[in-house]
Amino acid sequence: MPVQAVFFDLDDTLLWDERSVKESFEAVCETAAKAKGIDAKELEEAVRNEARALYQSYDTFAFTQMIGINPFEGLWANFSAGEQPEFRRLEELAPGYRKESWRRGLLKLGVDDEQLAGELAEQFAAERRSRPHVYEETFQVLDELKGNKKLLLLTNGCPALQQEKIAGVPELAPYFDEIVISGTYGKGKPDPTIFEHALSLLGLTPEQTLMVGDKQTTDIKGGNSAGLTTVWINRTGKVKDPSIEPDYEIKHLSELHRIIAERS
Repeated sequence: MPVQAVFFDLDDTLLWDERSVKESFEAVCETAAKAKGIDAKELEEAVRNEARALYQSYDTFAFTQMIGINPFEGLWANFSAGEQPEFRRLEELAPGYRKESWRRGLLKLGVDDEQLAGELAEQFAAERRSRPHVYEETFQVLDELKGNKKLLLLTNGCPALQQEKIAGVPELAPYFDEIVISGTYGKGKPDPTIFEHALSLLGLTPEQTLMVGDKQTTDIKGGNSAGLTTVWINRTGKVKDPSIEPDYEIKHLSELHRIIAERS
């Protein structure tokens, strides 16, 4: 059946989130290195590890897994939107989480400085907000698809944060007929119901729709479960999960044209 619509994931599919996070860590850790004479790379590793562990210790962890909010998003998110009570709990936890992650990371390198931890936490949030990187082919491919196919953005995450990411690249939102955020819907990818909800917004069937994303465990697994044709964008040669089989694997979004042509 010909393709009528393309669903796109946001982070690391259209926006280069990994680069934004990496550059933010590098900038903040360099600040700490200059202040305290410590190794910036060692601090980054320590803070990443401490942030993950602390994030998992909270009573909100199961909820964040379901919605699809990762620890490094927690280092700059405010969680000011979303109707579920868990978002209010996250909003309450966030300031302490940000500071404590950096405090514990510094401690791993022998630095006990609570004030510096707070400053680094604030700097990280500012650095991340200033770095909304977009893949070089994103707008070219969207330009080529717009008007020919219905386009829908299907992203996991906190509504406030995902809206902030989208707003940080103001050219992006107008391409899409609909934008679906897991924190607004109430469940995240790979739950098949969020895909079914997205299909209902466009009045389409799974057979008419491509799901394009970089994460096998959410985009591809969920798309498969909902019956969509799945396209795994694997720019960096990640190892394929043998239990999750995409219909297509690509390295560049421009390859979507070939897939759409094949299915017309």
